[in-house]
Amino acid sequence: MPADTGPQRQPPTLNSLPRPVFSRHEALAAGAWTAEHSHPWGQLSYASQGVLGVRTPAGDHMAPPRFAVWTPPGVRHQLFNRRRAQMHSLYIAPEASILPAECCVLQVSPLARELILRFASLPVEYDQAGAPGRLVAVLLDELAGLPRAAFGLPLPHDRRLLQICAALEAQPDDARTLADWAGVVGASERTLARRFVQETGLGFGQWRQRMRLLLSLDALQAGDSVTQVALAHGYDSPSAFIAAFRSAFFCTPGALLRQQDPDASARVAHKNLPLA
Repeated sequence: MPADTGPQRQPPTLNSLPRPVFSRHEALAAGAWTAEHSHPWGQLSYASQGVLGVRTPAGDHMAPPRFAVWTPPGVRHQLFNRRRAQMHSLYIAPEASILPAECCVLQVSPLARELILRFASLPVEYDQAGAPGRLVAVLLDELAGLPRAAFGLPLPHDRRLLQICAALEAQPDDARTLADWAGVVGASERTLARRFVQETGLGFGQWRQRMRLLLSLDALQAGDSVTQVALAHGYDSPSAFIAAFRSAFFCTPGALLRQQDPDASARVAHKNLPLA
């Protein structure tokens, strides 16, 4: 889902972090993106406004407000956002992290959110032996207990499936069946169906529905009506869209929108070191 139509952001250039945990806040223009890269520390990308995306070789991970994408050390990834967003990044040294070994989306608790914002106001070289160091310890403990969220989309590797996926991401209301796509990509419907399950763990219909729902997050956050979002993403009615959304994400679109945090960016100082 990367939308590399806006400004390119640069990946990290440091060989090490100044402290075990480092914070950066960024206001991201629409379409901002990074080239695929990796670094020797983990990265927690927290969305206070807008929707953040992280693509890894295994798939896409999307974080609407009050959620965060965790990318472990050494994992190649690309960050992107389709519309304007506010991102608070925590760079966490391997020896300090007890977060998962794979990329995932985490639901940020109110306490974790406040700790992230408080930590962002500390000096880069905070006192590890004093109160700042104790705050970091509490922050890491809280992050370790955050529940995972279902804002992920596994990606195939077969070039024929990738062709289908790219076309559907560009036009999510495309209603062509797998039989229709078979003629486009030069493979039988049966082969495509089998490969989808083998490579993503999802059937074609399941994959397309999850892709549509994840793409809808940006439009919902931008203020489009549920009716507009439903029709633009291949649903016949708002009720069908809401039912699918609730089934996939365990809440309604309205409940998710109420988690927006409009004032978080005003409570932190910007740190403009050359990190991404």
